[in-house]
Amino acid sequence: MPIFAANLTMMFNEWSFLDRFNAAADAGFAAVEYLFPYEAPPEAIAERLTRNNLQQALFNLPPGDWVAGERGIAALPGRFDELKSDVERALDYAAATGAKRLHLMAGLAEPSDTEAATCYRHSVAYTAARLGENGIDLLIEPINGRNMPGYFLNDFGAAERLITDLGLPNLKLQFDVYHCQILHGDVVMSLRRLLPVTGHIQVASVPLRNEPDGEELNYPYLFEEFDRLGYGGFVGCEYIPRGQTLDGLDWFRPFARS
Repeated sequence: MPIFAANLTMMFNEWSFLDRFNAAADAGFAAVEYLFPYEAPPEAIAERLTRNNLQQALFNLPPGDWVAGERGIAALPGRFDELKSDVERALDYAAATGAKRLHLMAGLAEPSDTEAATCYRHSVAYTAARLGENGIDLLIEPINGRNMPGYFLNDFGAAERLITDLGLPNLKLQFDVYHCQILHGDVVMSLRRLLPVTGHIQVASVPLRNEPDGEELNYPYLFEEFDRLGYGGFVGCEYIPRGQTLDGLDWFRPFARS
């Protein structure tokens, strides 16, 4: 049975960030994820995880200047020293929270830009090696251009090739079903092919990115497919509730922690 992680950036926004941990646990989640933890002290997050008996499934490394529109810096020339500093900052949070997988955002650049491609490959290799020293997996995630126009890594095949070419044991794919369906379709066959390099799965409805309980994907079938394929990792609920978070959790109740 899938182990679902509530995404506390998108879900439970009726509460302040730290109180979302309590709300997620009360709703029956055994794990949480979020985009960025860096506005809260790592020890405060660790306390909420421990208090609520929650596992930390995933979070992102720092993305550059998010408010100014940056969406990662790994593919941006001239930002490698900043990236190295960001890796150390993320490791402090990983140590506090027990996180065993971190996502590195690529940034905004044309996929055909050879300098960006060289920067990205170097950044990914460095970050994976540094995280590997601490027993942590590095995840890379293709993101569709409708939600994030101009994102450098926008193809699951490109992500697969980079993971295969680098051959690093802790470099994995973040398989977001929502992004895969928009970019390529044929989600189940893609998942079957890519599961050996997949370290984390995320779900949301398509096209509106709401609860995984309708629209164009058959999520009950997909949840069963995760089990049939032997996937034992977390499934992140990276979706935007249609209304109040708790009102949209009927889909989750069969999987809730008692």
